[in-house]
Amino acid sequence: MIEWQFDKSARIPDFIISGAMKSGTSTLHAILAKHPKVFIPEPELHFFDQDDIFQHSDFSSFKQGKWHGRCNKAKQHDSKHWYVEQFSQAESDDVLGEDSTTYLASTLAFKRIAAQSKAIKIVVILRQPTARAYSQYWHMLRTGRATYSFENTLEYCPETIINRSLYLPQLQHLYQTVPREQIKVVLFEDFLADRAKVIHDICQFIGVDESLVTEEALALHENSASLPKFLFLQRLKNRWLRRAGNVAYQQHFSLNTDSSFWQHLSCVKVLDAIHRKINPLIDKKPPKINPATKAYLDAYFNQHLQGVNELLQRDVLSTWFPKS
Repeated sequence: MIEWQFDKSARIPDFIISGAMKSGTSTLHAILAKHPKVFIPEPELHFFDQDDIFQHSDFSSFKQGKWHGRCNKAKQHDSKHWYVEQFSQAESDDVLGEDSTTYLASTLAFKRIAAQSKAIKIVVILRQPTARAYSQYWHMLRTGRATYSFENTLEYCPETIINRSLYLPQLQHLYQTVPREQIKVVLFEDFLADRAKVIHDICQFIGVDESLVTEEALALHENSASLPKFLFLQRLKNRWLRRAGNVAYQQHFSLNTDSSFWQHLSCVKVLDAIHRKINPLIDKKPPKINPATKAYLDAYFNQHLQGVNELLQRDVLSTWFPKS
């Protein structure tokens, strides 16, 4: 872990929004970013799990008989400087935050976060697991990584959309790695029911004045619903140009100086632009999940999440799986 540790003088986050993906983290990020004493870089940073293949296979590529990606100590050293630079515009008394929704599912991130000299606080938002998986599918479709229907994805490659909803082992790892007093877990359903209270509690947890959160900030909603106009065309494009998604994600750390990479990226952008002209995103909510699929996944998750209530010391399963 030594190579992941920062000097005590380095300005790194005071808190991290670590997931779960598609559970309101972008909206929470947007609200907290409006606070005058909070600084959060705009993109998700993915620093502490950049070499976790299960979370970021898109960060790597195999070209000319060699692997190019983040599993390289030299690149990790370079990205430490990149990481600190993301907070360089903050005021000296700002509370620093980060938003990386892959950390919760990573077996590496929390070990590296806990190894820092600073006691970094962790904020986790959990959503009804079937709803979260279904929302992730539509995100993957829009971003070029889903090539089948939702049901066919469950048949052919279920791990791509259900793993991040298997909260129990993720939370167990978190609580085994980070002291409980540094962890704040909230439910997406509570966030929907009383946004002001949840934000009030999170502000107290990260140590900022909750009264400085404006009504305008509380009304923010990120990632509003949009879908490709022609779903079959989007899936076809994703299938034919699957590697294009990988190339786009490989520019994340802005450390790649390979000219062929940038040429390939330019081609990808041109193809994406042409596709988006033919198949634009439109303001539209995804169709409701098939009732049989929902029942199937609810039964699966209810079985695999037994023990979450005891770990979180509250009854969340009754909220997610109410008895009929």
